[in-house]
Amino acid sequence: MGLRRDSPKASPRKKKTMTLKYLFDLDSPRNGGSKLSRTNSSSRKECQDSESEEIFTLVSHCSFIYTFTDPQESPSQQDLKRLKLIQLHSIIKCSKTAFHREVLSSLFSMLSANLFRPLPPSNSSVSCVLPDDEELVDTPSAAWSHLQIVFDILQLLLMNTDPKELRQYIDQSFLLNLLSLFRSDDSRERESLKNVYHQIYSKFTCHRSFMRKAMNDVFLHYIFETDQRHCGIGDLLEIWGSIINGFAVPLKEEHKLFLMRVLIPLHKPKGMQAYHRQLAYCVSQFVQKEPVIGGNVVRGILRYWPVTNCQKEVLLIGELEDLVDNMDPEQYQSIALPLCTQITKCLNSWNSQVAERALYVWNNEQFVKMASRAMERVFPVVVEGMEKNLKYHWSKSVKELTENVKEMLQGLEPSLYVKCLSQLELQESTALNKEMRRKEMWERVELAANRNQCVEQLRCICVSN
Repeated sequence: MGLRRDSPKASPRKKKTMTLKYLFDLDSPRNGGSKLSRTNSSSRKECQDSESEEIFTLVSHCSFIYTFTDPQESPSQQDLKRLKLIQLHSIIKCSKTAFHREVLSSLFSMLSANLFRPLPPSNSSVSCVLPDDEELVDTPSAAWSHLQIVFDILQLLLMNTDPKELRQYIDQSFLLNLLSLFRSDDSRERESLKNVYHQIYSKFTCHRSFMRKAMNDVFLHYIFETDQRHCGIGDLLEIWGSIINGFAVPLKEEHKLFLMRVLIPLHKPKGMQAYHRQLAYCVSQFVQKEPVIGGNVVRGILRYWPVTNCQKEVLLIGELEDLVDNMDPEQYQSIALPLCTQITKCLNSWNSQVAERALYVWNNEQFVKMASRAMERVFPVVVEGMEKNLKYHWSKSVKELTENVKEMLQGLEPSLYVKCLSQLELQESTALNKEMRRKEMWERVELAANRNQCVEQLRCICVSN
């Protein structure tokens, strides 16, 4: 028999809905949820403890320092330490949890023991002479196989650890010790130091003022208190270049003082060629951010112009040319005469490289525009230098370049050029007449002296008779 229509239908099985209450019930003690979480946390803690113990063991091995100069040191032990450092680096790199204070303290003690060491004496106490000398005198550190991994570990800690956790380890003493390592002869170590120091500057805002002041102290000591070579000046200037790039406009008075009291005097040392590229970039950044200070910068560089160093002169001429391109045109009139006077002295130099570089400046449209702002005062100086080159300079190429510049200047102001030539001829004739009168006067003095000598001889003869 079939079912009756009025008979009740079989009720379907009741379905449990996935509600928040249901999920909370799953995590309740009765369901064993907290036991599972406690088990996970305890396993994580055991894993962290084992990782920390392994780090402590590796740090104890890596804290022993090898000089690589002592013949009693075992090469196998040196290789073993390198393997331990690599293992420590791998653990820190793969770790997904923050380290405890005890672990960080032991790591930074190991880093300090390896990094902060007495540096060997420099190969030369004399400053570099050529722009590429820094590469020529580069001395690889024997301990670099260890130092490289130590620097990598330090960079990992800086990248992966909260700066608040590192403040008690990266203090002013730590920063000063880092700065002292920039004297190293090994360019690889200085490159790593530069990256670490810049990373600290970007992450630790509380140390920025001190770090700038500490770098300035290094610069000032190098400029005014020592004549020894310092390999790290260029690297420190590279750090400063990125710092200056982030300065807000208008510039603070503190930053302008740094420009005039530190960067400009850095043109003075005889080893300037080794770091001139970085120095010129820093100065150029200041002038680009605030073109009004360009006049003071040009006058400051002219104040430290070399007397006998031709290579420095070539570099400074190029730097001045770039500054003229970036500075405020309103400053042109004030710097035209002193700048053109110095350029004219350079084009009269007996060194053909200096003379040619000074003559090429006149191909720069901005430089010509600057000179034209004070044409009445500049032309007499320039015309005199041009004519002197055409008459007396030994180099044929310099004479040819001088002739080209002369034609260009004559095309700018023909009447003024002719006027300056006539004044120059008048000055030369006046100077020639003055020289002739001086010679005539000395001839009369010599004749009078001869007469007096003859009279004195006659008197002596008479007395003897």
